[in-house]
Amino acid sequence: MTSEDLHARRVRAVRAWTRFVEEGDGGATAVRPEILRSWELSGVVSPTVTHAPLADEGDTADFWKQSPLQTAVERVQDELRRTAEDGDLVIAVTDDQTRILWTYGGRVMRRKAETVNFVPGGRWDEQSVGTNALAIAGRTARPSMVFSAEHYAEVVHNWVCWAAPVFDPVTGRSLGVIDLSTTWDRTHPIGLATARVMARLIEGALPADRRTTLAGDAGPTEPGLTLTLLGTAEVWLDGQRLLLNRRQTEILALLAMHPAGLSVEHLHSLLYGDSSVTTSTLKAEVSHLRAALAGQLSSRPYRLTMPVATDVEEVQRLLRRGDVRAAVRAYGGDLLPGTDSPALVQMGDYLAVSVREALLANPDADAVLRYSELAPYDTAVVEACLAALPVHHPVAPLLKGKLAASGG
Repeated sequence: MTSEDLHARRVRAVRAWTRFVEEGDGGATAVRPEILRSWELSGVVSPTVTHAPLADEGDTADFWKQSPLQTAVERVQDELRRTAEDGDLVIAVTDDQTRILWTYGGRVMRRKAETVNFVPGGRWDEQSVGTNALAIAGRTARPSMVFSAEHYAEVVHNWVCWAAPVFDPVTGRSLGVIDLSTTWDRTHPIGLATARVMARLIEGALPADRRTTLAGDAGPTEPGLTLTLLGTAEVWLDGQRLLLNRRQTEILALLAMHPAGLSVEHLHSLLYGDSSVTTSTLKAEVSHLRAALAGQLSSRPYRLTMPVATDVEEVQRLLRRGDVRAAVRAYGGDLLPGTDSPALVQMGDYLAVSVREALLANPDADAVLRYSELAPYDTAVVEACLAALPVHHPVAPLLKGKLAASGG
């Protein structure tokens, strides 16, 4: 864009922002829908706020030390710093609550960033400082650009920001975002693509030997039970992995799906179906489980008495939200492959069909590429995606290769 184009765009943004702040009407055609939606969510903040609030310094530092993001950023920090210095940018990495954990800035932008608490500990969610690219990317799990007066806080009207979410390749959860910011007059079309590249760079540098949970940290640190059931089976209690047999894992899965509890008869039916297994066998498995869970499994009915998180629940939540790409990332494959529990087989089929139908309805290229690795012979999804893609889309050759390899 020419300097005249940028200036005209800035004037339009200022006019729309002024109209929204003074009259509560941003004009549906004056700004992008995602900006208008974010302005509406920013109403609890004054547009004259001068800086972001700061979280506790010690808590932020401790979180950063324990986060797999720290290792990843350290591994790629030379490239991040070089990008910041070459473009006079300030780069920030946040947690999943849009709290800044790490920053690095070029000479000019570093000083500007410090004046508004664009520093470690700064809270840049919409409820704290209003519309910005970090907040939108974190909330929507999609890359975002916010230009000049599209920011809700007037103090950053001289900024342009590009942000992209950083996903955990294991669970598909968003760990946070990476943001690139500079002055509005340095806006460039490559900004958003650069943010995406930086996000993928960090994802690729995450430690491979970590245990990343649904909470997004390196190892479960929150009290409670974390179940990975899709594609593989792992159970973690208060940060420690439990070594359970298949039946015990299946029992936990069923109890997690029925938080109100199950009678011994109902649990037996869901677990064994018509198989001739005695209730005493089930009770023995439950007894072992209760010991492993330090007693946090009640009787009459059988019920887990602690917080529980499962990847099954996470995939369903993302599908309900309409975030197909994140849902496919979180979908690790079949539910407890090989299980003969009628209830778990039914839930596995239901989830697989839900993911497949979501992809047919919204054949996102990256999501379909990921899905094709989990279901290589489901050619209908790949064909639907190819039919919807522009001819020269960069993912198209990869999908065509998948189709050819599967015999489609």
